[in-house]
Amino acid sequence: MSLSLILTSLLLANPLVLLSGYVSMGNSFPQPLSDEEEASLLALYESGNQQAKNLLVEHNLRLVAHIAKKYTGSGRSSDDLISIGTIGLIKAVNTYNRGKSVRLATYAAKCIENEILMHIRASRKIRYEISLNEPIGTDKDGNEISFNDILGTDGDSIVDDLEYKLQVRKLHHAIDTLLTSRERTVILLRFGLNGQDCQTQHQVASQLGISRSYVSRIEKKAVSKLKAAFAED
Repeated sequence: MSLSLILTSLLLANPLVLLSGYVSMGNSFPQPLSDEEEASLLALYESGNQQAKNLLVEHNLRLVAHIAKKYTGSGRSSDDLISIGTIGLIKAVNTYNRGKSVRLATYAAKCIENEILMHIRASRKIRYEISLNEPIGTDKDGNEISFNDILGTDGDSIVDDLEYKLQVRKLHHAIDTLLTSRERTVILLRFGLNGQDCQTQHQVASQLGISRSYVSRIEKKAVSKLKAAFAED
């Protein structure tokens, strides 16, 4: 029996066994499916064929590994990130709707990234909660004191502030990667994201030498892109 068949059969019992098999054995992930192969497997899975689901997951593991590379500086190991991303991939296959125009890979990429981000945020929140409540000494009466006691700040508010900063960072990343140069310029000027005051559409139009209505169209298109990037959040 081939390695692929062995791992696929194990996937029936535990979806992450397939992933660990590839990682621990040092095997490269399977090549992506062709459009015809993917459509055929999706149709089989919709009819209740579980092996088709397993193959859809298996042949998209390369996508998981690709997305996981973006978060190697998050403090999680590559294997952990791929494992977490694989959970997102399985959720994507489970919930994918063939009736929509979006391809499975596009939909799965969103689910994979959201799963990784969710776990990174959760681990950061836990880590900060622990560190803020960690005893650092005692007061004059012998009672333990923590950073929370010294700061006089609710730990939840600090965590919320960190979460807000993460969202701001994600917003800037989305602006840099999803928007065209002109869309990026309009958004930065309109909402004051370049460290300056917000500008009206008329001001932006005057600065760029275009009409106000054109600025409005650019702004709406850019905002729609950014909303889509945060839709799952």
